Amino acid sequence: MKRILIIDDEVNVALLLSKFLTRNGFDVSTASSGTGGMEALKNGEFQLVLCDFRLEDTDGREMLRNIKQQYPKTGVIIITGYSDIKMAVELIKMGAYDYITKPLYPDEILNTINKAFETHHALVEVDEEPQAAIVPEKAKASKDTKKTVFASEFVTGTSKASRELARQIELVAPTNYSVIILGESGTGKESVAKSIHLNSPRHNQPFIAMDCGSLTKELAASEFFGHEKGSFTGALYTKIGHFEMANGGTLFLDEVGNLSYEIQAALLRTVQERKVKRIGSTKEIDLDVRIIIATNENLQDGIQKGRFREDLYHRFNEFSIYMPPLRDRGHDIILLAEHFLKIANQELGRNVESLSQEVIDCFMNYRWQGNIRELKNVMRRATLLTEGNEITLKALPLEMSTYKLSYEPSSHSNGHHSSTHTEVPEVKENRHDLKNAALEAEYETIIRVLREVNFNKTKAAEILNIDRKTLYNKMKAINLK
Repeated sequence: MKRILIIDDEVNVALLLSKFLTRNGFDVSTASSGTGGMEALKNGEFQLVLCDFRLEDTDGREMLRNIKQQYPKTGVIIITGYSDIKMAVELIKMGAYDYITKPLYPDEILNTINKAFETHHALVEVDEEPQAAIVPEKAKASKDTKKTVFASEFVTGTSKASRELARQIELVAPTNYSVIILGESGTGKESVAKSIHLNSPRHNQPFIAMDCGSLTKELAASEFFGHEKGSFTGALYTKIGHFEMANGGTLFLDEVGNLSYEIQAALLRTVQERKVKRIGSTKEIDLDVRIIIATNENLQDGIQKGRFREDLYHRFNEFSIYMPPLRDRGHDIILLAEHFLKIANQELGRNVESLSQEVIDCFMNYRWQGNIRELKNVMRRATLLTEGNEITLKALPLEMSTYKLSYEPSSHSNGHHSSTHTEVPEVKENRHDLKNAALEAEYETIIRVLREVNFNKTKAAEILNIDRKTLYNKMKAINLK
């Protein structure tokens, strides 16, 4: 058996790596410190060590030196950030087999490890005949199938935010972790939950989605746990609850922050005990359900205000994924628009081929407060209204076709910021439109504050009571550099 030791003080990273490598046929152990890693090496035989360069009690250089002195036949791969690459190269000269840079990508990790076992003469097998360290054919087929499912259900995109999102999905999907998906309304949280399910060992089992935002306090218990006929007034038949429906598969709870405190308590008990009992029944049903929740609220704030149970939050928060808003995904906006165009053509029996350049420019500058959901609806409407083969501004909603912000730096500024010549962006078209008037006032305030603090963006964000990222996004929207 090919044995690997992972040394990383980020426990979540170590656990995810362990699950991934175990699934691919390796015997994996973990340690959360340099001292713990050396102790593990002392108590067991490992052919390969994956060691994070930065540990709380030591660093990669010291670990490599100790491992090579005491266990010269053990290969070492360094996990490093981009800022440590130069040092990682030096470590290779000292005897490390290779290095892997963060963020970690499963395919890259597996490829590097397989090459290490195939080519490094020191990596001898323990208690087994030597054999090539390749992924079994069955595992290969499963992995290929998984990628096909992933591609068909989820538009990955090319932006940095989208690639990171896809990486996290691929990393957490094979595990049994509960996942919290955070993000604004309409960013596609349910699509991500489905992708996690479809790329998990549970993909042949049910995926049950539940909108907690629409549940009343009276209905919630019955929807979650089910009820027996006659258990209360109006219970005219036996109902199977969502937990029971999702047994063996995945239960997706959307807008979980809207649940009452009493239902949260019952939910916690079910999650802890992994058993469910229908209302009016004495029989307990064993549960094997993976839970994924989504919210556009700040659950930590809800905990502070007594609206959300902290113990339930920690039960759910084994892994969290942040969904970037559409306005932060760059050219992905156009990729998604083209994706929705194909779907709309199929639904409507149309043959619209493309977006005009004006529409592309409009989409790239629009703020997309409704995110992906808004984009999908806009594309369906535009496809229906388009008579030719190209979508033009005429097919867009009025608030979009009139949404034109422009900012031109003063020709007298010579490329430098100037409190005298910085111009306020002009919101054109309908000057009496309240939305445009509000935008104009907002950007006028931003530029005035930036002038006052000599374009110190940290101070400006504090004065405006927004975070730096929000400020950068608003500056980007008006092309203010």
